Amino acid sequence: MKNIGILGSTGSIGTQTLDIVREYRDDLNVVAMAASKNVDLIEKQAREFKPEIICMYDESAAADLKQRLSDMSVRIVTGMDGLIEMSVLPKMDILVTAIVGMIGIRPTIAAIEAGKDIALANKETLVTAGHIIMPLAAANKVSILPVDSEHSAIFQSLQGRDTFAVGGDSSDIDKILLTASGGPFRGKSESELRAMTVHEALKHPNWDMGPKVTIDSASLCNKGLEVIEAKWLFNVDIDKIRVLIHPQSIVHSGVQFHDGAVIAQMGIPDMKLPIQYALFYPGRRPMHDNRLDLCKLGSLTFEEPDMETFRGLKMAIESGRKGGNMPTVFNAANEKAVALFIKEKIRFLRIYEIIEECLKSVKYIENPSLDDIFETEKECYERIATWIN
Repeated sequence: MKNIGILGSTGSIGTQTLDIVREYRDDLNVVAMAASKNVDLIEKQAREFKPEIICMYDESAAADLKQRLSDMSVRIVTGMDGLIEMSVLPKMDILVTAIVGMIGIRPTIAAIEAGKDIALANKETLVTAGHIIMPLAAANKVSILPVDSEHSAIFQSLQGRDTFAVGGDSSDIDKILLTASGGPFRGKSESELRAMTVHEALKHPNWDMGPKVTIDSASLCNKGLEVIEAKWLFNVDIDKIRVLIHPQSIVHSGVQFHDGAVIAQMGIPDMKLPIQYALFYPGRRPMHDNRLDLCKLGSLTFEEPDMETFRGLKMAIESGRKGGNMPTVFNAANEKAVALFIKEKIRFLRIYEIIEECLKSVKYIENPSLDDIFETEKECYERIATWIN
């Protein structure tokens, strides 16, 4: 029996993780959950899975949940202290970090220091603090198991080399091949993007994801964040990561080795496979209704990304190449800009402009501490607030 905690149990990754737990109740046991404010859903989850501790980040939501679950012996906590408390629960073996944003950094660090393995679905953790997280995981002998479909595919493609561990030897890797569907706006020109609405940006052709990640996919900023994350996960120079547009989303990513061989992972677009692989690594378990029929596929196509039109990808790569606090600037500016776009306070292309303005105006810090990272985020938010009334 493996005891798991889920940061973000009411979101897309969290709910799919619970689907896997339902399938394998004899092997997986949920002992800790966290969410922001969706009290209705987490109450149902709590009654079904009976965790020992639940963190509702919103204080009023925590009070509401505590009253609703007064008939159960579950501890309800709140705020950042609550997230950290549930992340270090002694009996927990692995923490699924399915929360969106930099809010996931401190709980992840706490879990690593407590010796918990991490099923990583929170890319911001490595994008902004990879230089802190990876050495810390190595020092605590903690496994970081990627859950993003692309990084899981790369991780799976690297197995068989004495069971490759995240952050391990990458000397025989020529290129990381990071695929992207291209999102709902693939092939559109800059003039066409000017008119794109939130509703159109949320129509992802292949994947069912939360609104933030779906908008990031439309702008290709998500792929830029994944490039930076891959740099840390697979211990490669950022210039060894090649982004390929693959509209069918069948090849989830792969690796080209020095001898020219390419090993890639294929499958239908379904996040349950990478989640389940992380939970049961290094083993595999059966999955129902998850079969790829190669004879019915037709053609698979690959294209170079248009980084001039979708310049969020280009800016992310440049910020990752420069390092320091620049990936934090990119991430924070994009996060705030996407929130403004979702609220229809800015147009789609303004997302890129906000990121660019922040990258130019925020002071560079070569080796940022954790406090520096959060101060950088704060500075970005404050600057954007002066630009957007």
